[in-house]
Amino acid sequence: MAHTHPRRAGAVAAGLGLVLLTGCGGASSAQSGDAGSGDLKVGVLFPGSLSDDGFMESAYRGYRRAAEDHKGKVAFSKVEQVQAADYEQALVRFATASDLVISLGGQTDADVRKVAARFPKVKFAEIGGPADGKPTANLALYDPQQAEAAFLSGAAAALLTKKGTVGFVGGAELPAIVNAAKEFGYGAKAAEPKVKVLTPQYVGDFNDAAKAKQSALANYGAGADVLGQVLNLGHKGVAQATKGRGGTLIGGPVAHECGTDKAYAGYVETDIGAEIEYATDQLVKGSWKAESVHFGLTFDEPHNDIVLCGAADPVVTKKLDNLKAKIASGKITTR
Repeated sequence: MAHTHPRRAGAVAAGLGLVLLTGCGGASSAQSGDAGSGDLKVGVLFPGSLSDDGFMESAYRGYRRAAEDHKGKVAFSKVEQVQAADYEQALVRFATASDLVISLGGQTDADVRKVAARFPKVKFAEIGGPADGKPTANLALYDPQQAEAAFLSGAAAALLTKKGTVGFVGGAELPAIVNAAKEFGYGAKAAEPKVKVLTPQYVGDFNDAAKAKQSALANYGAGADVLGQVLNLGHKGVAQATKGRGGTLIGGPVAHECGTDKAYAGYVETDIGAEIEYATDQLVKGSWKAESVHFGLTFDEPHNDIVLCGAADPVVTKKLDNLKAKIASGKITTR
């Protein structure tokens, strides 16, 4: 069922000449450096860890692909694991030396808007902000369609549950994550109208595995046996809870080889990094616009997919394929 897209068929080899520099204003394990050289400068703010096995890592893979594709034309710099209090300072540092500044995650929305207004001649792009957000004169908004992926996750969970009950664990109660939780429920009901969908659990931190484990245990205690999630490192805690309670979960946005962890019944893939590539491509072509772009199944090259592990049930596969087709055609909307 999963499709391998050419641009994500393999991570670009490491070795882009990253240089460890001083982190900005109290950033936790902040890393900044240049990848390649060129007349155009792109700075990227990764609030979380580049090895979080989630949103940030998926985005970083696209960062590396973009750096390789535009070697000699674009110089990239980045900072990771930045505390919320330091987002504005990190963005200002990039804005003073970059043609394009990219921020990852809806948690940066207020700061990137503030800094973009201060630097009207610099181009900005926010990936994963509020789905109903509006671009400004120099700020583009890229929607990776986490809600779309959550819809597919909910559908898969409903089709796989043996107890007739599913649940969802989100990292933080941000607009995009709340919307994803709603779409998880809609997807579950679209696949199996009689399935029970528990009230979403929000951990308060995308990377806190211990708290995520507690949230997952609460879901399992309430009768669920398949969980969806939008977490980064926190999904490891959900997997621990899953193993202890005999349930399963739907992973993602980074998919792993099935069988490597039996806690996972499947994965929803979302290529966050494709948006960094898109922004950079437009910058190099001179066609960059402060626009709102929705990626996912409705984009020219789909960036969402669902992969199920284990023996494929043809009934389940058919239902999921039908739902994907309806999303791609616009018959189902998830934002």
